[in-house]
Amino acid sequence: MKIKPDELFLNPFWHLGFYTHIIFGGLALLIGWIQFSPGIRSKNTAFHRQTGRLYVMAVLLSSLAGFYIAFYATGGLLAALGFMSLGFIWFYTTLMAYIRIRNRQVVQHRNMMIYSYACCFAAVTLRLWMPFLYAIFGNFETAYVVVAWWCWIPNLATAYFLTRKPAMVAPQQEQAR
Repeated sequence: MKIKPDELFLNPFWHLGFYTHIIFGGLALLIGWIQFSPGIRSKNTAFHRQTGRLYVMAVLLSSLAGFYIAFYATGGLLAALGFMSLGFIWFYTTLMAYIRIRNRQVVQHRNMMIYSYACCFAAVTLRLWMPFLYAIFGNFETAYVVVAWWCWIPNLATAYFLTRKPAMVAPQQEQAR
C-alpha cells in the first residue's frame, strides 16, 4: 500500500520537516514526563528548569515542523487540518507555559504544561488508536483521518479535567517562588 507520492520523498524541505518533527518530538516525549515529578522539581530546581528549557525548545521546533508536514498528511485536507490544529495547540500551550513561569504564575504554568504534554502524548495515542480504527473502518486512509483528530482531542479533554482538580492548585508557598 502506497500512502505518500514518490515526489514527496525527493523534497528536501519535507525531509527536514519530518526529521525535525520526529527527533525533537521524540525528545520532548522522552523528557516531558519527568517534569511532573514533585520529587525532581523540589529537590533539584535547576535540573527542572534546564530540562524544561530543553522541552520548550524541542516542542517549539517539533510543532512548527509538524505543522509544515501536516500539509502532506495522508488522508487529505481533513487529516491535515487535524494535525495542523494539534501543531498549533501544542506550540501555543507550550509558549504560554513558558510565559506563565517567566511571570511567576506557577499554577497557570503547570496547567499549560499539562495541556502541552497532552498534545505531545498524541504521538503515543495515535499509535494506540490506529490499529483499532483500521480494524473498525477497514481502510487506512479513513482511519488516518479519524486518528488525526482522535489522537489529541481526548488527551486535551483529560488535561482539562486534570487541571480542574483541586489537587492541581499549587500551595501558597509555591506560588510565591
